[in-house]
Amino acid sequence: MKKDFTRGMRHGIPIMLGYLSVSFGFGFLAIQKNLSILAAVGISVTNLTSAGQVAGVGVIAAGGSLLEMILCQIVINLRYSLMSLSLSQKLDQSFTLPHRLIAAYGITDEIFAVASTQPEPLKPAYLYGLILTPFIGWSTGTLLGATAGNFLPASVTTAMSLMLYGMFIAIIIPPAKKNRKILLAILLAAGFSVLLKFLLPQIGDGFSVIIAAVLSAMITAAFFPIEEGEAQS
Repeated sequence: MKKDFTRGMRHGIPIMLGYLSVSFGFGFLAIQKNLSILAAVGISVTNLTSAGQVAGVGVIAAGGSLLEMILCQIVINLRYSLMSLSLSQKLDQSFTLPHRLIAAYGITDEIFAVASTQPEPLKPAYLYGLILTPFIGWSTGTLLGATAGNFLPASVTTAMSLMLYGMFIAIIIPPAKKNRKILLAILLAAGFSVLLKFLLPQIGDGFSVIIAAVLSAMITAAFFPIEEGEAQS
């Protein structure tokens, strides 16, 4: 068990280093939105979802409703449910229901990618180790970013907070270059977001994200579906 846990932690170190820098930007953003250091760290400790956290902070800052927050998080984080279902096929028999519930907390894109490539069935100790190191990096980076945001000048914090948006751009550009359908979905979502901002400003930021994402996904799926085998290319 100890060997599996240590191996999982070792595999999670690269993810931890990436999370450390990205969550630093989230800490800055949270402070800019007038959240406290404790609130910023609390969000990162209880959530491992960069896009969901950024959208959630936006809803909080805009004074959005609880329903708006729930719908926003469901739309943004629905993919984690699909990842968990896929990963459940690789779990060892020792993965009882309590272990599954605990491990589900830490299924992110990067952790899923590493876990899904393991040749042998996943044991609880390994997955806990794989989750622990990224969790430490994400929480620590948020603490450092939020703390620094309280002391650095506003001009510096504004510039540093762009790191998080830079990460999102870096995520969408590579797949968009490989697949024009993905590029179309991105452009549609951005277009709908701009239209909602100017034509229906009374709609909150959270609902705007939900509406833009859903409309973009529906149009792309209806008129430009992914052909069989294309998703693996």
